[in-house]
Amino acid sequence: MALSNTGEVCLSARKITKRYPGTLALDRVNFNVYRGKVNVLIGENGAGKSTLMKIIAGIERPDEGTIELNGKEVHFDDTRHAAEMGIGIIHQELNLFPNMTVAQNIFVAREKLRYGMIVDDKRHMEEARKLLERLEHPLDPRTLVRDLRVGQQQIVEIAKTMAQPNLHVLIMDEPTSSLSTAEVEVLFRLIDELKEQGISIIYISHRMEEIMRIGDYVTVLRDGRLVAEAKVKDIDIPWIVRNMVGHEASVSKPKPEPERFGEELLRVEGLTLPGRSGGFALENVSFSLRKGEILGIYGLLGSGRTEILECLMGMHPEATADIYLEGKEIKARSIREQIERGFAHVPEDRQREGLVQTLSVAKNITLSSLNKYARWFHLVQKKEEEHVRNTIEDLYIKVADSNLPVLSLSGGNQQKVVIGKGILTGPKVLLLDEPSRGIDVGAKAEVFELIRRFASQGLGIILVASELKEIVSISDRVIVLSNGRLTGEFAGEQITEEALVLASAEGQRAIRV
Repeated sequence: MALSNTGEVCLSARKITKRYPGTLALDRVNFNVYRGKVNVLIGENGAGKSTLMKIIAGIERPDEGTIELNGKEVHFDDTRHAAEMGIGIIHQELNLFPNMTVAQNIFVAREKLRYGMIVDDKRHMEEARKLLERLEHPLDPRTLVRDLRVGQQQIVEIAKTMAQPNLHVLIMDEPTSSLSTAEVEVLFRLIDELKEQGISIIYISHRMEEIMRIGDYVTVLRDGRLVAEAKVKDIDIPWIVRNMVGHEASVSKPKPEPERFGEELLRVEGLTLPGRSGGFALENVSFSLRKGEILGIYGLLGSGRTEILECLMGMHPEATADIYLEGKEIKARSIREQIERGFAHVPEDRQREGLVQTLSVAKNITLSSLNKYARWFHLVQKKEEEHVRNTIEDLYIKVADSNLPVLSLSGGNQQKVVIGKGILTGPKVLLLDEPSRGIDVGAKAEVFELIRRFASQGLGIILVASELKEIVSISDRVIVLSNGRLTGEFAGEQITEEALVLASAEGQRAIRV
């Protein structure tokens, strides 16, 4: 479906081609951005979306093709040049300095000066506070970014781009991947404001409902080529999926009956974790997990959902709780001990916490289980290679050579590498924090199918997810947190979006069903 004369084009990419060693990332791609509209760009991981955005934002240069901005051909030397021309980008993988404050990150490389030479920290603080209030997320601008959760860092990334002067085109690459439902609503209100100001949005998302709700135009890429473009009002979700992957895809599957679960595998009683600035991050949280069961954890950002997984993985030895694994009491004091006991963790931020970016696919897969291949001071390479090969086949990881850098893979395949690393440790309990974050609909369906397979093999799985439809479709039972407290527990048909949202509301008293 082609478009013509449908609106004013403010940016136009024509016949963009980009090659990397062994890969044609973009093949003569055309892309229009309409003024004051949300221009959705979709495609599976590896389709070329991020590469095209990097070219438009001045991060990469095309091998062939041209870009026109407001009717004039432009060539961006770097991101600073693109920003001066009015192009802003919110990266999918966070681009922040962890040892700098929120305010410093927002104004990095465009600092406000007094007398032309002194950095105006006071002005930075004031303007940062206003931006964060506009995003309805009043973080302290003096907070170090390293002390923020991923979702809070995403808010800072958005504020950083909003501080850019002379903004004409704003690229949002998976901006809601770490945000709660309430925070997504705030972002959508901001997008409406920007549209009214004539700012054009390029919006990349794998969440179909978001696309249909806020999109004006949609462009689909597949394998580095333009597949289709249309007005959002003229299409539906099946149209999007067909053009992305060539077939229908869904994460929805019938849930297993409770009778199929095994005996109790894990019991946690009275889990309490002190907060960083007083109070409690978790307060008296109790739950259990059976073999073969998928236990979902739902809550708004800051509710304590990630902290539960971290406590179980031994990352917070200061936490107190009575924890029983297969009926035996344990103390979660260190990550190494927990791995040896049978816990595996897939973190929310796969780039920073799940992968060693300088290592190959193979080395990342075996990183947590090297003791299996050690003989004296050497690794048994043949055994290691066999396990890597089996993991790649079992998890359907698409890679031509396991010795390639892990960052050469698409987001979905990187996520499978992190999952494979955990599975190779031989876990009894698999802890998954936002396992579908930033991956496309096809890869998402594959990841959720793997999760069900692991459960059918008797693993106990605890899963944190922000997307309501996902947690409803995958979970056998769901516990809900609000401000570090357990506010609801639901099983089977009682797991509905409405029930989870109600229970996650602040101040909601505990509901057990």
